[in-house]
Amino acid sequence: MQTQQYDAVVIGGGPGGYPAAIRLAQLGVKTLCVEREYWGGVCLNVGCIPSKALITAGKKFDELKHLDVVGISVPSGATLDMGKLQAWKGSVVHKLTSGVSTLLKANKADQLVGEASVPAPGKVVVKTPDGNEVHIEAKHIVIATGSRPIQIPGFNFADERVMDSTKALALDFVPERLVVIGGGYIGLELGSMLQKVGCKVTVVEAQDQVLPGFDPDVVKVIARQLKKNGIDVLLKAKALGWEEGENGALVNIETAAGVQRIPADRILVTVGRRPNSESFKDLGLTMERGHIVVDKQLKTNIPGIYAIGDVATGVMLAHKATHEGEIVAEVIAGHKAFNDARTVPAVVFTDPEIATAGLQEPEAKALGYTLKIGKMPWAANGRALTTLETDGFVKVIVDAKNDRVLGVTIVGPHASDLISEAALAIEMDAEALDIGLTIHPHPTLGEAVMEAAKHALGEAVHIVNR
Repeated sequence: MQTQQYDAVVIGGGPGGYPAAIRLAQLGVKTLCVEREYWGGVCLNVGCIPSKALITAGKKFDELKHLDVVGISVPSGATLDMGKLQAWKGSVVHKLTSGVSTLLKANKADQLVGEASVPAPGKVVVKTPDGNEVHIEAKHIVIATGSRPIQIPGFNFADERVMDSTKALALDFVPERLVVIGGGYIGLELGSMLQKVGCKVTVVEAQDQVLPGFDPDVVKVIARQLKKNGIDVLLKAKALGWEEGENGALVNIETAAGVQRIPADRILVTVGRRPNSESFKDLGLTMERGHIVVDKQLKTNIPGIYAIGDVATGVMLAHKATHEGEIVAEVIAGHKAFNDARTVPAVVFTDPEIATAGLQEPEAKALGYTLKIGKMPWAANGRALTTLETDGFVKVIVDAKNDRVLGVTIVGPHASDLISEAALAIEMDAEALDIGLTIHPHPTLGEAVMEAAKHALGEAVHIVNR
């Protein structure tokens, strides 16, 4: 049996793995990328991209109901063809995933489809779909195996009525009634999308607010919108299980008032994700709650083995994985590189959108900072008024000692696009005045970031200063 020789093997072709393999090849490192299921990983295939495609469609469908205020009407009412929507979503996914293989090939990174295991440092065995085994030796091994949805007792994803995010994204019909277990970002994104196209949605959350960990000011905006849209939210509630009733499922929910039985056609479980690290436990890697512990160079406790993305310690976000993939490539190539980013921005594609960079206000207070807070409501922004999206605000959190920007929180239109300016400000250790003195074009949503920074300093001109 012949053993293949590589300088580096990347296990996983998702948003962390494939950029790592591409960058390694660019740096002259002989690299193999192994993927067991689909190039682009969960994000491109059954996560970030398809969910945003459906969310966009849902939002556009809903907007048609509210355009009479500007003189636009759809007399016969809009209709939705879920089959066509799924076909369009699939075309978007195909364009991006096929591009991954093209990029790997163009950069001369080898590809192999199969299930990889690491029997020992420097050794990789790949079981291919045809049942064969490929044995590989490599000085460097990068584990980029991602994560999967957590399944809870009483709700088996194998049951037709019970869905994880993957099954929800493949729906070719709109359920009449949906129960969402878990009020985090995935549950609210998908639940809100389905509500917009005609589904009755109930969200069950164990904590005392949806979106646990987010600024309560943000949660108030989202909770108000959920209520306005007719989405029922049960807080401090626990899903016990479900049973088949005469007209669909009956979901048993334990609340302070007792057990409620909520009818549903489908049940979406979104209580979090767990890292795909089990197959590496016998290597002796140091782990925390299933995540492989890494240092600032993405090195594990075993020389020659690295971990990036969801399977490694840190936040579980695709852009964090991509950044780590590029850093680990530089490290393996012998460059002096470290993962020393000041912030990993986060985005929630609810309606309105949420985005954060750096510290949120409660986090900064908990760390003992004395703060200056600038807040610009979208209702005072000209561009927001012209787009009919005025819910929410931009909040700039500033260290009162030196006026350094500690964080920016945005809830409102295009928050996902606006947050990059905030992330750059934090990476550059900018002061609020740096944002405030930067001329922003008018009329734009970006002006709200500038105005909020000025507001923190008491220099705003389009909102009353504190």
